[in-house]
Amino acid sequence: MSKIATEFGIDQALKALGLKEINNGTSTGSENFSSGEIIASYSPVDGALIGKVKTTSKADYEKVMKAATSAFIDWRKKPAPLRGEIVRQFGEKLRELKEPLGKLVSYEMGKSYQEGLGEVQEMIDICDFAVGLSRQLHGLTMHSERPGHRMYEQYHPLGVVGIISAFNFPVAVWAWNTALAWICGDVCVWKPSEKTPLCGVACQNIAAEVLKANGLSEGISCLINGDYTVGEMMTSDNRIPLVSATGSIRMGKIVAQAVAARLGKSLLELGGNNAIIVTPDADIKMTVIGAVFGAVGTAGQRCTSTRRLIIHESIYDTVKEAVVTAYGQLKIGNPLDEKNHVGPLIDTDAVAHYNNALQKVVAEGGNIIVEGGVLEGSGYESGCYVKPAIAEAENTFEIVQHETFAPVLYLLKYSGNIENAVAIQNGVVQGLSSAIMTNNLREAEHFLSHYGSDCGIANVNIGTSGAEIGGAFGGEKETGGGRESGSDAWKIYMRRQTNTINYTTELPLAQGIKFDL
Repeated sequence: MSKIATEFGIDQALKALGLKEINNGTSTGSENFSSGEIIASYSPVDGALIGKVKTTSKADYEKVMKAATSAFIDWRKKPAPLRGEIVRQFGEKLRELKEPLGKLVSYEMGKSYQEGLGEVQEMIDICDFAVGLSRQLHGLTMHSERPGHRMYEQYHPLGVVGIISAFNFPVAVWAWNTALAWICGDVCVWKPSEKTPLCGVACQNIAAEVLKANGLSEGISCLINGDYTVGEMMTSDNRIPLVSATGSIRMGKIVAQAVAARLGKSLLELGGNNAIIVTPDADIKMTVIGAVFGAVGTAGQRCTSTRRLIIHESIYDTVKEAVVTAYGQLKIGNPLDEKNHVGPLIDTDAVAHYNNALQKVVAEGGNIIVEGGVLEGSGYESGCYVKPAIAEAENTFEIVQHETFAPVLYLLKYSGNIENAVAIQNGVVQGLSSAIMTNNLREAEHFLSHYGSDCGIANVNIGTSGAEIGGAFGGEKETGGGRESGSDAWKIYMRRQTNTINYTTELPLAQGIKFDL
């Protein structure tokens, strides 16, 4: 263990989560097996080795799918409230292990410890939501045009749900999918990011303990690990009717094409290029808080991170000065130390993308007003720490049109009315999260109208970053169109069936057709 890991109790956290020096990355519950390559997980916090995970071979995958498809046959027969009880117990176990799991998330991914705890809390919250939902999986009743007939619709489990998650939320996004899929009667096969494999093993250990304690089938919760080739096993597998994938737009297009080729369903949560519009009627203090947290939280590695700040020309200099001043107060360092605001990027590849973005914005004519750069020296040995940067730019710049998964904020100026600002905001291919800062009711309502923001999330007087589990989470355009978490997002994990019951002694045919025998 490294000095930081020892100081912040990472060894105790790993022990509490049942993690070892070498862990099986393939599991059908309590049964663990892996015959693939070994991948090592290094912390971006200090570059230290945390542990190793054996990946999933093709033979391992087939064993997982056999267990999952078999478990579904029994699991779907359990009453939904009983399935909800299992999710409740899982949520209780997460409450017990919130601190160690939060530390692991922080140390393996690099987000602040408070954010790590917050991510585990999201898991707990979605469990609570799913428990209540397990008694509300309702359909509709409709009036039939035929006398003596009753029509209604109901929902049935899909089967095996495949989950591919990203490194930036290594546990919460899996839980968003799994908690809902479970209460719907589905079983889950999860491939976590190869950049945060230990978080996946830890969650599987927790789930397996709950399932075993209740005498439930192996295969309700399954884990596979490896690179994109392991994910391809799922996307091309006809036994998996739904693949839920979180990641880049490039990855999402590959997944969508593979799943569509076999007429399967895909739930895609892809890139965001999120903007905050700042109007002349904005509260500047609130604007600065929302913009800075949105831009530098998780070191800019959230799909909802604020990438663009669209400011009216009349207050541009005022807002610019306030944001630059706030950046001067940021503390960058070990995310387990709560005094620091910004932790590391996930790895040196992410650092390279960050540097490339800063070079491109200058090459396209932008002006960097808060200098970036890679931090070196004591405390920054991993090579993954960078300075949050701000650049003045134009929305038409190629680099601004793309999502840079790092703490780079672009300031954009608009003139005229709110329609002009909305046009700039909507002028990108992504459509995840958006926000407006204004105390003007008309501006706020325009922003929220059908001719306003084209994003799946539109906020007023809060930033773009973060979401409550009670609302459906997801975006439009090249963000993929998927919806996870709250509201009626549960319906994607089920198949809808329309039923008609004839309780008469006659059999009237549709459109008045006569067919007498």
